[in-house]
Amino acid sequence: MRPDDWYSTGDLDAFLARAGDFLRSRPDLHTVVLTVTEGLRTRGLHAYGPEAPFFGLREEGGAVRAAYFQTPPYRLYLTPLTTERADSLAAHLAGLGRTLPGAGGERESVAAFAEAWQRHTGATAVPCQRQRLYRLGTLTVPKPVPEGRARLAGEGDRELLVRWFEEFTRDVGEGGTERGESWADARLAHAGVTLWEGPDGTPLSMAGLTPLVAGQLRVAPVYTPALLRGRGYAGAATAEVSRLARERGAGEVLLFTDLANPTSNGLYQRIGYRPVADFAVYDFPGQRSS
Repeated sequence: MRPDDWYSTGDLDAFLARAGDFLRSRPDLHTVVLTVTEGLRTRGLHAYGPEAPFFGLREEGGAVRAAYFQTPPYRLYLTPLTTERADSLAAHLAGLGRTLPGAGGERESVAAFAEAWQRHTGATAVPCQRQRLYRLGTLTVPKPVPEGRARLAGEGDRELLVRWFEEFTRDVGEGGTERGESWADARLAHAGVTLWEGPDGTPLSMAGLTPLVAGQLRVAPVYTPALLRGRGYAGAATAEVSRLARERGAGEVLLFTDLANPTSNGLYQRIGYRPVADFAVYDFPGQRSS
């Protein structure tokens, strides 16, 4: 496979015009690409940082077979692809002079890309996270349900959402340039955060929802402040936001978990989430996006 068989562009509309049908063909496996490109379309190309994003795809036999994007300074993200396509993509991006802070995607695909990137650039590839993508089956509210109730976050909760989002990103080691204010405003615009509050109205946990795209919604993020964990608040919030996702017409309700956290993996399965595929994230130390 030739590296120049990949099509690259900074034009989001051109990318979606060519890759849209492919991305919608597997909204579960392509959830991140669908969600991020929708965010860029509605919030502007600099929604995730000051540098311009870029996109790419590979067509074979008149059909798109793989795609990727990057919103610097975040990692490259790629759809599932074969080892041969992973090698040609690494050669293609290296030929363009791209430097990457890392890459994420379906486990086998991103492992093949990381190995190829090392070979073509000399970069070191370090695995840093193993994830599992889940799809909601039969929704089950975990018992016992903690005291309190769920409610949609509103404008009066904006300061809280900003703080909790920034705490969440620090906790998961995903610090970047997307500010809490931008994230909170985007989620409030589509009623995309559910809070679980105590009997006295104090917010105790939150669960977010991405916008509905291609029939799928993804639960993200789920966050409870450290001192309030272990009391069932996250499970209650997640169950409620999952019900809301179904109510909003999602054919597929999805979420990612960190496989290093057995507590959250067990919780989501009790709520009714079932595994779809494993994903992974690699860092390329010493490189940055360009």
